[in-house]
Amino acid sequence: SNPFEVKVNRQKFDILGRKTKNDVGLPGVSRSKAIKKRTQTLLKEYKEREKTNVFKDKRFGEYNTKISPEEKMIRRFTLERQQNYGKKNIYNLNEDEELTHYGQSLAEIEKLNDIVDSDSDTEERGALSAELTAAHFGGGGGLLRKKVSNGQQDEEEEKPKSRKELIEEMIAKSKQEKQERQTRRESALELTEKLDNDWKEIQTLITRKTPKSERKDKEAEKPKPDEYDMIVRELGFEMKAKPSERMKTEEELAKEEQARLQKLEADRLRRMCGIDEQANKKKPSHVSADDLADGFILDKDDRRLLSYQDGKINVEEEKEKKDEEEEEEEEDGREAKEDEEESEEESANEDEEDGAADSHSDLESDLESEEEAAENKEQKKHMNENESQNVEELDTKMEAAKSELPYTFAVPESYETFKSLLAGRTVEQQLIILERIQKCNHPSLAVGNKAKLEKLFGFLLEYIGELATLDLPELRTIDKLVLPLYNLCQMFPEAASDSIKFILRDAAHDMEEVIEVKGCATFPGLDTLIYLKITSLLFPTSDFWHPVVTPAFMYMSQLLTKCRITTLQDVIKGLFVCCLFLEYISLSKRFVPELINFLLGLLHISLPKKQAHGYTVVHPFTPVGKNSELLLVCDKKDLESWQKQNLPLSVVTRLKETSRTEMNHIRLSCLALCFDLIKKSAALYESLPSFHEIVHPVRILLTQHVPVNEYPEQMQERYHSALEDLENKVKRYAPLICEKKKPVPLKQYTPKIVKVLEFGRKQGGSQKEQERKQLIRKHKRELKGAIREIRKDNQFLARTQLSEIMERDSARKRKVKELLGSLATQEGEWKAMKRKKGKN
Repeated sequence: SNPFEVKVNRQKFDILGRKTKNDVGLPGVSRSKAIKKRTQTLLKEYKEREKTNVFKDKRFGEYNTKISPEEKMIRRFTLERQQNYGKKNIYNLNEDEELTHYGQSLAEIEKLNDIVDSDSDTEERGALSAELTAAHFGGGGGLLRKKVSNGQQDEEEEKPKSRKELIEEMIAKSKQEKQERQTRRESALELTEKLDNDWKEIQTLITRKTPKSERKDKEAEKPKPDEYDMIVRELGFEMKAKPSERMKTEEELAKEEQARLQKLEADRLRRMCGIDEQANKKKPSHVSADDLADGFILDKDDRRLLSYQDGKINVEEEKEKKDEEEEEEEEDGREAKEDEEESEEESANEDEEDGAADSHSDLESDLESEEEAAENKEQKKHMNENESQNVEELDTKMEAAKSELPYTFAVPESYETFKSLLAGRTVEQQLIILERIQKCNHPSLAVGNKAKLEKLFGFLLEYIGELATLDLPELRTIDKLVLPLYNLCQMFPEAASDSIKFILRDAAHDMEEVIEVKGCATFPGLDTLIYLKITSLLFPTSDFWHPVVTPAFMYMSQLLTKCRITTLQDVIKGLFVCCLFLEYISLSKRFVPELINFLLGLLHISLPKKQAHGYTVVHPFTPVGKNSELLLVCDKKDLESWQKQNLPLSVVTRLKETSRTEMNHIRLSCLALCFDLIKKSAALYESLPSFHEIVHPVRILLTQHVPVNEYPEQMQERYHSALEDLENKVKRYAPLICEKKKPVPLKQYTPKIVKVLEFGRKQGGSQKEQERKQLIRKHKRELKGAIREIRKDNQFLARTQLSEIMERDSARKRKVKELLGSLATQEGEWKAMKRKKGKN
């Protein structure tokens, strides 16, 4: 109706036939509609923003069935701790973890106890001290000066306290208040416990037992408890989680173990000396409940008279007198015994005379005396038997204690003492001795124990080498001793690596010296081979470079290339080194060419004399020569009677005493082990791209030169399995071929013709492109509209917030005016009353 509220949208050109939607606009009407819509929707949400009528269960994992209840509780506890972590107030010095009681903080409850009561003016609880108010509200001028006594007020003022001293005083006061609160709480707890105990004593007197008939009636009348109440009671009586003991440190465990071994050693020494511990302990005599402990009698009066001589107490004289009295009593006792014996002899003689004269008038008394004498003899016999049994038991205990191992050992200072300590002991006893040496001399117990135990590692290595060099090497003992060696290596890795590197360095130098003198070297003894095996057990062999394993690796490769194969012992040692190589590279799968060449050479020396076709033999093997048929077996009986058996290292020392058939059997076992090693190396190296080229000479030798039909069945099975593994591996690489690419077309200069659909419209290529552009336009238009609506919503909310603030301010001003008016009236009335009093 109002023409000023109408907005006319003019168009530049009038087009016939086009319908226009927005020729005339009503901005006032649209604005009122938008405000009405926002009051119905946005304003309602704004007013109900802090009100919720829906309960949301935000407990962690409440509806997750995959998590166990214990995990839920632990996770909830950690989340609660994370929320409460960190001090809320940086100025609170005594802040600890906030404790709650029924959801309320204990600190707030304590604060409520100190509220000043407005009714009682006499009580001054909760009032701030003058010093504190001066420090906080007066600029700290009152605390910066010390209190001056009445006599010294006229004197010069002392120097003010520093800030550090003031803070220390405040900390001391807060700690004192905390201690006082703790004492008050403890006293309150004691009083409540005392009241509870008194009430329990009185309660027994107050309670009255009801008769059985009434009880039955009451029980019948009682309703059954609800399931919910039963569950609540069960939850109340459930066991709560108790904190477990903390894990002990390594030092504490070592100290406990040392104390235990020392106690066991003291018991063993006591048993060895024949001292009975139970005999020394006095058994407590039975005392009845009614005994008043007044039946004891003093044997002798130990009191002594006090006497002085020349201003000193006579102590020595009294002792001398006592000693003399004791000696006199002993002499008197001896004389009395002699007199009794003489009187007994005389009485016996008189009895004999009387017996000869009398006619057995006192027969009954004689019989009684004989019975008593017989009883005394029996008792003496029993006593002697018991004593003899006790002595035998003591002897057996002493012998057992002597045969036992001591529980505490000192670390030997030299190898001779270490060897004497283990000499003549079984393997189990040696292990126990080494374990007790480590426990009694743990590095955490004393300062020098670390150096001693590092020496012990070297002694143990030397001892293992000595066991390996015996005529009959004790390989089982060495196998058992590796465990304490490993434990020492874990404790002291640097010392262990230094000692093993020293051994490997010496072995390598010895081999180089022999090569310089003779031109070729021989395989080392069993001790060095066992050291190489121990190295793989003590240190990681899969590292790219290791300070101990890498030198061992180099040394073993030199053994397979520089040591001549002249005897069967050399073949067995070389196969042992090949097994060590496979063990070293089991994880890293490192390629070792010496291993493949050595296995190829062993297969070559198992063939009859002929030229090598299709493969080449490298050093230390020769195609033709003295030892070119070292593993060849021609005896058919030995071939038929051969059975597969393992080759222990101890065979190396017994080859001189073996017969010809046994030697042939060992040769065949070496050949079977060679086939097994070829199979294992094929499994390790199958992932290499050049695998087929690496094993090509071995495959030619197996397929063209090995006389398979002459071997026994077990050997033929091993041969075929090794050959299958070599031939069935898939090639991991493809030949190099140029990549296939589409040819690049030549550039042409023909113009690109685009069809013009309609002038002024946005052009597009295909239909998809047009749809895409249309979607972009729609998205842009909707985005602008959304931004416009959000801006209008924010303006509406700002207007509502401003109106609320204006209402609050107006209410506050009105209340202030009312208060000022009431105060003015009170002031006027008071002045009027004052004037009336002045006039009167």
